[in-house]
Amino acid sequence: MNFTTSDLIVFLAYCLIIITAGILISAKVNRKKNSESYFFADKSLPWFIVGSSVIAANISAEQFIGMSGSGYAMGLTIATYEWLASIMLIMVALWFLPVFIRKNIRTMPQFLEERYDSRIRTVLAIFWLFLFVFVNLTSILYLGALALKTVFDIKLGYAIAGLALFSLFLTVGGGLRTIANTDIIQVAFLVFGGLTTTWLALDTVADGEGIIKGFSILLEKAPEKFHMILPASDPNYKYMPGIRSILGGIWIAGIYYFGANQYIIQKALGARSLREAQRGLVFSAYLKLIIPVLVVIPGIAAFCSRCRYNKTR
Repeated sequence: MNFTTSDLIVFLAYCLIIITAGILISAKVNRKKNSESYFFADKSLPWFIVGSSVIAANISAEQFIGMSGSGYAMGLTIATYEWLASIMLIMVALWFLPVFIRKNIRTMPQFLEERYDSRIRTVLAIFWLFLFVFVNLTSILYLGALALKTVFDIKLGYAIAGLALFSLFLTVGGGLRTIANTDIIQVAFLVFGGLTTTWLALDTVADGEGIIKGFSILLEKAPEKFHMILPASDPNYKYMPGIRSILGGIWIAGIYYFGANQYIIQKALGARSLREAQRGLVFSAYLKLIIPVLVVIPGIAAFCSRCRYNKTR
């Protein structure tokens, strides 16, 4: 894929904005150096920053590349994860956060130590360390680097190293306050970029006749892609097994992810108060509702475009 000068300018401008904001915030934070400031932003985060930061921590190349690909392959059913996540976030806000804040919980291993003993704390801490390093971070870095390779033709190894260094430079110096405050900028870019991608994809499907026409074409040409529950005959049934994908183990995984995953729940623990933390999670739940519009619809549009292209050949 050949990139243009405009592509490069937009990419570099984005990096410059994020790095500048991170440096300015880090310089302010570093005037007061202690663990409370570094890991919990002195418990000063307002609800909109908490909510934005939760979404920014949750959304990455996994969604914009992986979920778009799933939208291409199986359709809107992949949005099950996002829409159910809205309910899970509200559950965490109502029932988990009050317990964490009342007991002054700082980490999830600490919570399990209070509930059980130090052995389960140690086992969980080691397990999560390996999980985050070798599963979460590797997949996110790989998918992000894959996007850079596709757009800018950068070697995959260099792209991975560059993303890792960029993340370290941005986050290590200022701690949670830097991460959370730059996250609100990144979420704005993600939402705006996602909406723009959806607009362009639908307009392309409609041959320039607008997004409403484009969406109508998707409904007409690929109605099966808008089924939330797949039949057993669908080849993707093994990935999203019908009603079980809505009522099954996704609830256990989702409640763990939003209620006990350190890099998610830590944003809420840095809020000004319990009420601000709860409002922040509810705000992130609202944002979750629009994620499928940003990432799944373009995948379905790509499927329809390819079908139309194959038919004209």
